[in-house]
Amino acid sequence: MSGPELKTISLYASEAKIYPRAVHGWFAVWRWVLVWATQLLFYGLPWLSWNGRQAVLFDLEARRFLIFDLILYPQDFIYLTALLVVSAFALFFFTAVAGRLWCGYACPQTVYTEIFLWIERHTEGDRASRMRLDRSGWTAEKALRKGGKHAAWLAVSLWTGFSFVGYFEPIRALAASTAQGTLGGWEIFWILFYGLATYGNAGYLREQVCKYMCPYARFQSAMIDRDTLIISYDAARGDPRGPRSKKADPAAAGLGACVDCHQCVQVCPTGIDIRKGLQYECIGCAACIDVCNDVMDKFGYERGLIRYATQNGMQKHWTSARQWRRVLRPRVLVYGVILLAVSGALVGSLAVRMPFKVDVVRDRASLAREIEDGVIENVYRLQIMNAEESSQRFVLDAGGLDGLRVAVPRGELTLAPAEARWVTVSLRLSPEAARGLGSGAHPMHFSIRRVSFDGHAPTRELIEKSTFIVPR
Repeated sequence: MSGPELKTISLYASEAKIYPRAVHGWFAVWRWVLVWATQLLFYGLPWLSWNGRQAVLFDLEARRFLIFDLILYPQDFIYLTALLVVSAFALFFFTAVAGRLWCGYACPQTVYTEIFLWIERHTEGDRASRMRLDRSGWTAEKALRKGGKHAAWLAVSLWTGFSFVGYFEPIRALAASTAQGTLGGWEIFWILFYGLATYGNAGYLREQVCKYMCPYARFQSAMIDRDTLIISYDAARGDPRGPRSKKADPAAAGLGACVDCHQCVQVCPTGIDIRKGLQYECIGCAACIDVCNDVMDKFGYERGLIRYATQNGMQKHWTSARQWRRVLRPRVLVYGVILLAVSGALVGSLAVRMPFKVDVVRDRASLAREIEDGVIENVYRLQIMNAEESSQRFVLDAGGLDGLRVAVPRGELTLAPAEARWVTVSLRLSPEAARGLGSGAHPMHFSIRRVSFDGHAPTRELIEKSTFIVPR
């Protein structure tokens, strides 16, 4: 008797490669408008000069972020928090209105996939040509086409990595170091890391990033409802589906408007069939709308078999006007009000923020000591940060305790534009005042006052609390 038959079961199902077909139409134009806008901004912004320096530079070594006239320090972290809150509510708002608009038009994964697909089409041909090329054996022509595609992909990817690093190191100096072959190890690492990530995500992973790696695909259902505009197939009008000639009368043949051409599937970057209803893989790029409208035009049918519509609107056959009225529902209005409020607060806070920052740190090498004639001295280190593009003058003072005075430094301090400087400050307290206070830590404060060079700039004062220690 023979033994049991052994079977090998694979736990990983390899997905078939998707060959998206090129599509033209109103939504395709908007996708490319966003591609050009985002990439001109990303690639061009580091090269823009502003007041004799790079307009946008996140200078980690100097611990300051330069954004046009705005100079931010780590102490301004609250602004990053506000920006993240604005981004989150913007995502909630647009998702509640019309689903995955961010994914379909402005997400970097979508943008770079569009660029890489454009390169692929110009090196390997249209959808049918690419499929034939992949099925064929290796020839000189295939090697040339594949090699040209990957060379172009690598060029775009490395330029992307270079531009990314250019936001953290002056890009002109980075370009000079690259040309001279003197790049540092960290610069090389991040250029290659970001470049290869772009190459892998946009060239190979593509739809798998959107379907399996991006968390947005999973929780979008919590942000949409039956009154959210989504890409929808009008089954009542389209079914039953079936091929026919352009001259045929679909009503006489018992057919709906859908000619079952599968072009909506062929243009989909994630390979789904939108006629099956809302699916989490749909990134909302609207390529299926463009190609379906083109087919409807060829057959002389009304456009909109696949269109933006709400689930309630499709089910109840609402007009577009009624659907749009339902789009502006309480959830969307609440998101919009919060978004405007937080955005306004962020802009207002930036407009009225102090033109300088101060951090107070006690000098641990000399906390408190008694010097000549019984005078008590405490030493501090103050970091003064000029957050403007012009020089500023400052006067230091101390208060909160009778008899307290600033011994060092004397006079005014001048900081260059965007300069951050550590200043050692010595405070002294008279013996009589010290005896009256007794030993221990006593609250006091520093007063850092900006004074004008020409009398035009308003005087601004910043108060920083600290303590003065009287030894036993």
